[in-house]
Amino acid sequence: MSFLMRAPEDVASWDWDLEGVVPAGLRPSLETAAQMANVLADYDLLEARYLEWDWFVPEKGSVGVWTRLSLQSEKMDASDLVQRIAQCRPSGFVTAKVSDILITGYGTWFDGEGRPHRERGLVELLVTPEELGPSAQLAVHHDIWGEYDFRGRPHPEVHRRNAPRLTAALGALDNLLGVSCEPGPPTYFGSAEGHGVAGPDLLIDGLALDVTDRL
Repeated sequence: MSFLMRAPEDVASWDWDLEGVVPAGLRPSLETAAQMANVLADYDLLEARYLEWDWFVPEKGSVGVWTRLSLQSEKMDASDLVQRIAQCRPSGFVTAKVSDILITGYGTWFDGEGRPHRERGLVELLVTPEELGPSAQLAVHHDIWGEYDFRGRPHPEVHRRNAPRLTAALGALDNLLGVSCEPGPPTYFGSAEGHGVAGPDLLIDGLALDVTDRL
């Protein structure tokens, strides 16, 4: 059975600055997240199932409470979610607001023989309803999007069967939002370049660095 190793940090991420594009606030952020999730679903990258977020009190910071909410339908309904999120507010913090919202679920990847596999957390979508500037981020944690696996070995068939969908989805999200994404910061496991994962620096033997020591 094929399985994926998952990195504890991003292999690559892409950020959209939505200030002036999307109004600040919870409802507009959820509406944007729903539209982005629909695009990702078109490419079988994200079947949204869960929302997770932290609560914070303005001028005081996080209250240390995380909430995880299961979606009740295949489509995200912003109006319904605003109400459900309000019902989740910690009773001891009546002024608490929602921090970054992480949208997770299931996606499909293909092994080297072309067999499809359903994987939880294949991509992660994050939206920020911050009044000082809304934003969105897409992150990946697996090696299938790059030319080399986590052991530093090339896997051209896996890359060919998966990376083009991610590239196409990122381009579609740019078109949806009217803003081009910016590559996020590099990590030990990789970095973004354009609408894909940057190629690694190769060692003398033509292999990439084996990063499984941190998995």
